[in-house]
Amino acid sequence: MPEAATGSAVVFEVDRGNFRRTRFSESPVPKPANDGEVLLRVDRFALTSNNVSYALTGDMLAYWSFFPADGGFGRVPVMGFADVVESRHPEIRAGERFFGFYPMGSHLLVEAAETTRGSFVDAAAHRRDTALAYRQYLRTTADPQYESGREDAILLLRGLFLTSFLVDDFLLDNDGFGARRVLVSSASSKTAIALAFCLSRRRGGPVVGLTSERNLAFCRGLGCYDEVLPYAAIADIDPSLPAAFVDHSGDREVVGGVHRRLGDALRHSAVVGATHWDGKRPERDLPGPAPAFFFAPTQLEKRRSEWGSEGFERKLGEAWRDFLAFSDRWLHVVRGRGRADMERTWQEVLEGRAKPEEGHVLSLPPSEA
Repeated sequence: MPEAATGSAVVFEVDRGNFRRTRFSESPVPKPANDGEVLLRVDRFALTSNNVSYALTGDMLAYWSFFPADGGFGRVPVMGFADVVESRHPEIRAGERFFGFYPMGSHLLVEAAETTRGSFVDAAAHRRDTALAYRQYLRTTADPQYESGREDAILLLRGLFLTSFLVDDFLLDNDGFGARRVLVSSASSKTAIALAFCLSRRRGGPVVGLTSERNLAFCRGLGCYDEVLPYAAIADIDPSLPAAFVDHSGDREVVGGVHRRLGDALRHSAVVGATHWDGKRPERDLPGPAPAFFFAPTQLEKRRSEWGSEGFERKLGEAWRDFLAFSDRWLHVVRGRGRADMERTWQEVLEGRAKPEEGHVLSLPPSEA
């Protein structure tokens, strides 16, 4: 049974204009006052470079609107597990555990709606215009992908694996845009690894990872890339073989280098993330196809309508189980608790100092009463 709602709720906030500047905000623990409201106590959440991408695209994709803050600060959404403390919804009981998007904090008050055996949707006004996938909370007791002993890996990998699964499916859905290989930047990021795994799993052609010198050995040891090159070797890539490019870096030099080297041999250029968040953004006028942002919910809804929800979940589940087993070979979970660990981990991930094999799972307890 979750702890009683005592003390002050705490949440970690980031300056939307300077991600290195952060603060902890405290407020009284909210109480469900209206029918349908549910108070969740956040138990743990994952922090990866994917969350930095959320901050970078917070205005464009409305990530800042998930959990509003004031004073020019924002609350970066993260994947987490939380337990119900109090509920004014007849189908949601205290003690139940839910997986979904939470702020990096201690509590979340939601307006539960569209309740099913396995989930509910937060119908709060500030979230109504966001994609359903970002507002849905899954009940662990009815979630076929949930394993109580694998919660940390689920937090670290499940959300980004869904994105990578959909990128792979998008390429397949479009016959690879005529490409005969796929280039993947920020190859050491967990989202890139998941994509390379999906691509190699269906043997859709050679997968070439692009990464920094310090991560070369790690990426080459994974086994999901056919070739791994340092960024300095982009100029040596064979320009005669048609390629698709999936960028997780958001870096001007990386994206520009690939486009200038391949030109018309580049058949599609997808933007997925921005691990190099503090560098200059890519140029607009580049040789080859214009970089196109990949919005996972669009492909998700397309496939759910074509395959049905059960068909989609079956395909996703099979791939996820394979990837989870693959991650056991290289993923090392690092747990943190409290404000000091929260601040230190954010800065490490933000500055790219986190080791690629490490996955950070954090808890931010409420302040004492």
